Amino acid sequence: MGAAAGALALKMIIAAFSGMGAATICHPLDVIRVQMQTEGSTYSGPVDAAVGIYEKNGVKDGLYAGVSAAYLRQWLYGSCRIGIYAYLLENAQNANIKSGLDKNAIPLHSKMLMGLTSGGIGSFVGTPSELALVRMSNDNKLPVEQRRNYKGVTNCISRIAKEEGLPSLFTGAPATVLRACLLSACAMGITSELKMRLSGTGFFGEDGKLYGGVPLLFCATTISSFCANTVANPFDVVKSRMQNMVIEKDGSAQYKSMLDCFIQTIGNEGVLKLWSGFVPAFLKLAPYTVISLILTDKITKIVTGKEAL
Repeated sequence: MGAAAGALALKMIIAAFSGMGAATICHPLDVIRVQMQTEGSTYSGPVDAAVGIYEKNGVKDGLYAGVSAAYLRQWLYGSCRIGIYAYLLENAQNANIKSGLDKNAIPLHSKMLMGLTSGGIGSFVGTPSELALVRMSNDNKLPVEQRRNYKGVTNCISRIAKEEGLPSLFTGAPATVLRACLLSACAMGITSELKMRLSGTGFFGEDGKLYGGVPLLFCATTISSFCANTVANPFDVVKSRMQNMVIEKDGSAQYKSMLDCFIQTIGNEGVLKLWSGFVPAFLKLAPYTVISLILTDKITKIVTGKEAL
């Protein structure tokens, strides 16, 4: 039991550091995504949004607004999503070996279930950091009199708990968890499946080891990221809107539930609004997934001598 807990903890720590590396590079795309998805957005596209955010607030307070929340998110959400998945996958592979089977003889639906499980756990644990990320990324877009002016992720979370109540830290949790379950099921499960199948084509060298396996993992994660983003983007829009909405002192808010947010968004802005911010979301998710999974795989190889995925 102790050895298993230690193995899981190690995988989660590696995943957290890998996620921080990816977040450092990809965070501006997260800011663009959030600002395009929330109410009041007048940007015509991701390039227009990037230019507008930069001209208005610069790099530190604009494109990197809320980066401290992004780092916290990696320790709460990213560590679980990738770490738990890698742990479950390794256990399934070891079980196959003990049964005399090919260690990779794991069906796609089982891998997706592992990703769904790890993503669901991580997203629930990380909802407060996700809420802080949305609030801090979007704050500069609001009129001056409506800005919350958070000083950092700790200040943001403590103020939400104090001003809006402790349960408010889990605002949008259903949408956050559903999004993460779908996203992680596709991103993790499909990546593992494609990595196995593409390695047998011969295009990526013997057993996919061409250039250390980076091209193989890059192709697998890019394809899986597109699938994941297509499925999860509507929940991402709803999550961003619910987490950014103002909760009045009497407890009233613009949206009563996740379903109400879906209905209002489609009724007022059309069904395609559910895929607003798709381009920056994909442009963020693809490199983030590529970088975080490559780092996880390589660090795990160095530390344990085994592949993570």
